[in-house]
Amino acid sequence: MTALDPRDTGVADTASDLPSVDESVLSRPYRALSVGIVSVVLLIAFEATAVGTAMPVAARELDGVSLYAFAFSGYFTTSLFGMVLSGQWSDRRGPLGPLTAGIGAFAAGLLLSGTAGVMWLFILGRAVQGLGGGLVIVALYVVVGRVYPERLRPAIMAAFAASWVVPSIVGPLASGAVTEHLGWRWVFVGIPVLVVFPLALALPQIRRRAAGAVERAEGSGSVDRRRIRLALGISLGAGLLQYAAQDLRPLSLLPAVAGVALLVPAVLGLLPRGTYRAARGLPSVVLLRGVAAGSFVAAESFVPLMLVTQRGLSPTLAGFSLAAGGVTWALGSWVQARPRVEPYRDRLMTVGMVLVAAAIAAAPSVLIEAVPAWILAVAWGFGCFGMGLVISSTSVLLLHLSAPDEAGTNSAALQISDGLSNVILLAMGGAAFAALGGGTVTHAATEASGSHPAAFAAVFLPMAGVALVGAWVTMRLRER
Repeated sequence: MTALDPRDTGVADTASDLPSVDESVLSRPYRALSVGIVSVVLLIAFEATAVGTAMPVAARELDGVSLYAFAFSGYFTTSLFGMVLSGQWSDRRGPLGPLTAGIGAFAAGLLLSGTAGVMWLFILGRAVQGLGGGLVIVALYVVVGRVYPERLRPAIMAAFAASWVVPSIVGPLASGAVTEHLGWRWVFVGIPVLVVFPLALALPQIRRRAAGAVERAEGSGSVDRRRIRLALGISLGAGLLQYAAQDLRPLSLLPAVAGVALLVPAVLGLLPRGTYRAARGLPSVVLLRGVAAGSFVAAESFVPLMLVTQRGLSPTLAGFSLAAGGVTWALGSWVQARPRVEPYRDRLMTVGMVLVAAAIAAAPSVLIEAVPAWILAVAWGFGCFGMGLVISSTSVLLLHLSAPDEAGTNSAALQISDGLSNVILLAMGGAAFAALGGGTVTHAATEASGSHPAAFAAVFLPMAGVALVGAWVTMRLRER
C-alpha cells in the first residue's frame, strides 16, 4: 500500500492544503487541535507512569504478586480488540466516536481498579482501561493522518513523545508520595479528573476538521465483520495464552493450545501480508513496532518490582529511576523529527534498537549489591532515547505507506503488533519469573532469604535478545 495524493482522497480540506514554509503544528490552523490531542496523550502518560509506580504496592496488598504480569497484560489483551474496532469505526464514521468512547472507558477502568478489593477485580479494571486505550490510540493516528500534511507528521509525533516528559518526572514522584502517605488507591481514582481538559479542547476540533468517513471504493463502506471476529479471536487467544503462562501445570497446556489456535489465524488476518517473515515495506514497519514495544515494555514492567524487592528502594525512588527516560525518549523523538535526518531514518532506527537491547541487558546488573541502583536509571535513559527514535519513526513510516481510507486499518495493525507483542512477551517473561520463584516475592524479599534474583534475570536477558532481532528488522523497512 502506498500513500495517495491528498487531493484525490475526499479528506477534509485542511488535510490537503500544502503547508507554508513557516507553518508548524502550533501555527494558527493547527494550534487548538495539536494542544487538544497532545493533552489526550498526556493523560495516557500520567496513567502509565503513575500507575506503574503504584503497581507493586497494589499487587502486594491485594495478595496478587503471583498475578503481577496479568495487571499489565490484561490491559494489552483487551486493547487489541479496541484497536481493531477503532480502526473500523474511524475509517467508516470518523475518529470522534471511538475517541470519546475510549476516554470514557479509560476513566471507568481506573475507577474500577482503584476501588478493587481483590486482585481479579483490579485486573478487570485494567482490562476496561485497555479497551479504552485501544480505541483512543488508533483514533488519534487517524486524526493525524487526516488533518496534518505529511511534512508536519514527524513533528506531531515528536510532540506526542514530548508530552511524556512531565509525567515521567512528576508522575513517579507524585505517585510514590501518594502511595506512601495516602495509599495506592488514590493514584487510580485521582487520574480520571484529567479527562475533562482533553475532552473540552480536542473533541470540538476533531468534530469540525476530521469527522466523517473519507471516500471509499464502492461496496467498501460497510463494517468488516470478519475483522471484528478476528479481533475477538486475538483478544481471547492472547488472554488464554497469558493464563497458561502464569499457571505452570500440565493442565495449562489446554488453554495454551486453544490460545495459539485462536491467535495464529487472527494474526495472519489482521496484520499485513508478510509481517511474520519481515517482508519489506509496511509489513516490516508493523513487525518492528511489535518487537521494539514488546521487548521494552515487558522488561520495564519488572523494573520497579526488582528495585523495591531486591534493592529495598521505596516506591517513590523506584519510580524515579525511570523518570529520566521520559526526557530522553522525547529527545529521541525530537531528533527523528528533524528534516535533515529524514534520509537517514532507517540508520537512526537501527541505532535506536541497539540502544534498547543494551539498556535491557544492563538492567539486571543492579541485582549485584556492589552495583549502585542509579546505574539502571542511566542505562534506561539510553534505552528510552532509542525508543524515541524507533517508535515515532514507525508511526511516520506507517502513515506514509497508507492510503487515507486505510489509515485506520493500518494504524490498528501497527497497534495490534504493539499490543500483541506486549501480551506474548509479558506472558513469556511472567512464566519465567514465576517458574524461578518470582511469584513468592514478598515485602521480605529485600532480605537474602526471600531474594529471587534469577527470576528477574530470566525476564531481562531474553528481552534484550528480542530487541537485537528488531535491529535486523530495521534493515527491511524500505521497499526496494
